[in-house]
Amino acid sequence: MAASRQLLSGVRIADFSWIGAGSYTTKMLADLGAEVIKIESSVYPDLLRTSRPFKDGKPGVNRSGYFADRNATKRSITINMKEPRGRDIARALIAKSDIVCNNFAPGVMDRWGVGYADIVALKPDIVFISMSMQGASGPEKDYIGYGMTMTALTGLQFLTGLPDRVPAGTGTNYPDHIPNPCHAAFVLVAALIHRKRTGQGQFIDLAQTEPTLALLGPALLDAAVNGHTQTRSGNAHECFAPHGVYPCKGNDRWIAIGVETDAQWQALIEVLGAPEVLGQPRWRSPLGRLHERGQLDELIGASTRAWDSDQLMRALQARAVPCGAVRDAHDVLHRDEQLAHRKHWIRLEHPEMGETIYNSEAFRFSDALVGPLRAAPRLGEHTLDICTSLLGMPVEEVERLAQQGVLK
Repeated sequence: MAASRQLLSGVRIADFSWIGAGSYTTKMLADLGAEVIKIESSVYPDLLRTSRPFKDGKPGVNRSGYFADRNATKRSITINMKEPRGRDIARALIAKSDIVCNNFAPGVMDRWGVGYADIVALKPDIVFISMSMQGASGPEKDYIGYGMTMTALTGLQFLTGLPDRVPAGTGTNYPDHIPNPCHAAFVLVAALIHRKRTGQGQFIDLAQTEPTLALLGPALLDAAVNGHTQTRSGNAHECFAPHGVYPCKGNDRWIAIGVETDAQWQALIEVLGAPEVLGQPRWRSPLGRLHERGQLDELIGASTRAWDSDQLMRALQARAVPCGAVRDAHDVLHRDEQLAHRKHWIRLEHPEMGETIYNSEAFRFSDALVGPLRAAPRLGEHTLDICTSLLGMPVEEVERLAQQGVLK
């Protein structure tokens, strides 16, 4: 029998977060069954709503694929927080919520009258998370930044790229996608468990630079213990060779290979069919391969060019050689058999974009439903329903406030 219950059913989140990490945090909780109400404004829309890619290349606040993936299953209400009556409505919504989430700079929520000190007086058991870049206190608490700023400040960007090039970064706002939302979702669930046991809420001050530091464990330990500052090394590994990305048959097709043991090295030689070229005695030891990694990379690349990347991956994996075909976005969507088997890609019908593709979560439960159930909301799509059904406001008042720019 298919599971139908969701583990966070009955939890309501007043979601002031926008752009990346905050939106992804509440998206994960929505996928677990929480009712997430996204509080937005058409005057200052979430920047993701205006971020590419757009469906069919046509811009619009309801057409961003980036926004859609980060906000699936949520509901949207538009409130102008600069209006006193708008702030009253926001407080009424918070009073009926379990969690308040925001990733603004410190002080923004306070200026609107919905900071923790204001809200805890209204609802003592509220769980309130603030996800600013540097936290709520300290000499840099007012600094504003995005994912790339965080990778720079934490040293992640310094470590990323080729040794003879400038720091390249990760090609995306990596902290927004992995360390920060995952840490935030974890502590929110922990706070809900604590509240259930004790009746006490929490103020959670998460500085987004700090979860990102968790990605740099070896480099930080090397600096602390050995006084050594690691720098960019491209695809090279300091202990093992070969360890890199090698060309395959076709245009811009590659495979990543990492050899750690002599047995893996011998298997690689045999699969590539190059014992005369790669079977030199001096390369039979890890140290010998490490010293001549540059020459090995050229010779291996000359052999891998004759292979289809997926065929080579399967052949090497069958011999326990760590490797993976380098796939592009089209491959991941349409050619990845493992993701297809796990039903990772979810297709949902959006009122404006039509059928769109969404990520499911990376985990599955044995007896609970997880994953996006509804397409991302249009801007303000649920304003009337939330105001009337949840807050008990008359339809006429909602319409009047919308015309006055309060619910906008």
